[in-house]
Amino acid sequence: MSELAADGIPVAVTCRVLNIARQPYYRWLGRPVGDAELVAAHRANALVDAHRDDPEFGYRFLVDEARAAGQTMAERTGWKICSDNGWWSAFGKRKKRGKGGKVGPPVHDDLVQRDFTADGPNRLWLADITEHRTGEGKLYLCAIKDVWSRRIVGYSIDSRMKSRLAVNALYNAVARRGRLRAAHRPVEPRQFRSRKFVHALHQHHMTGSMGRVGAAGDNAAMESFFGLLQNNVLDRRTWTTRQQLRTAIVTWIERTYHRRRRQRPLSRLTPIEYETIMTPPARQAA
Repeated sequence: MSELAADGIPVAVTCRVLNIARQPYYRWLGRPVGDAELVAAHRANALVDAHRDDPEFGYRFLVDEARAAGQTMAERTGWKICSDNGWWSAFGKRKKRGKGGKVGPPVHDDLVQRDFTADGPNRLWLADITEHRTGEGKLYLCAIKDVWSRRIVGYSIDSRMKSRLAVNALYNAVARRGRLRAAHRPVEPRQFRSRKFVHALHQHHMTGSMGRVGAAGDNAAMESFFGLLQNNVLDRRTWTTRQQLRTAIVTWIERTYHRRRRQRPLSRLTPIEYETIMTPPARQAA
C-alpha cells in the first residue's frame, strides 16, 4: 500500500478496494512486525513444511525436522504452534489383541531377558510377524530389527503365513548384514519354532532366543515398531489389493522409518544417519 501511495493512489482508495479499514492499517504501520513475531512465523513455516511432508509425525518429530531445517525451538513451543494451527499426527488407537490358541514349548532359552541393548551392529536382532487385511485377503509381514540402530535389516512379505515367511526374512537380513550373535523372537508365532527356521539359524551359526508365552514385554522393542507401522500405514486407509499394501509398507520402511523418522534413543538421528556416523566406512552394511 505504501508503494501504491507513492505512485499517487490514495490509501483510502486502496483500503476500500482491498476491503481493509484504514485505522487498523495505520496502527499496524506505526508498529511493524517485531523480531519475536518473525521468529515465530519462521518456526511455523518449518513445522508446517515438515507436517506436509509426513502427516503422521507428532509434534516432537516435527520439532526435530524443524531443528534440522535450522529453526530451533523447545518441544513445548512446537506443541503450542501445532496445537494453535491444528497440525496433529494421523494416529489411530492401538487395537487390542485377542488371545491365541496354545503353542508348543520354546525351542530356545530366553537369553535376552528384556535387555534390548547392544554395543554394536549385528549383536542382537529382534523378529516378529504382523498381518493386515486387504480386499484380496490378508497380507503378512515378518520383520527383523537390529537393536543397536533400530534399523529393519530384513523383512519378508507374503500372502500366507508359512515358515518360509520367517526364513526368507532371515535370509534377507543375512544377505544385507552378515552373521549376528543372537536372534530374539516372541514365542507365539509357530513360524519361529519351525524346523526350517531353526535350521536356518544353525546354518548361519546364530544363537536363538525366545521369550515367554503371552508376555508382550519380552518383545516390546519389536512391538513398538509394529505399532508405528499400524498407525502410519496399515490403518491409514482401506487397501484394495495386496500389492498396494506391499508397496506402501516397503516405501514407509525404506523412505520414512529409515531415513526420516528421528529417534531419541539414537540422539535424534534416523537409523540410517546413526549407522553412517557410528560405523566406520569399511564396515558399513548395505
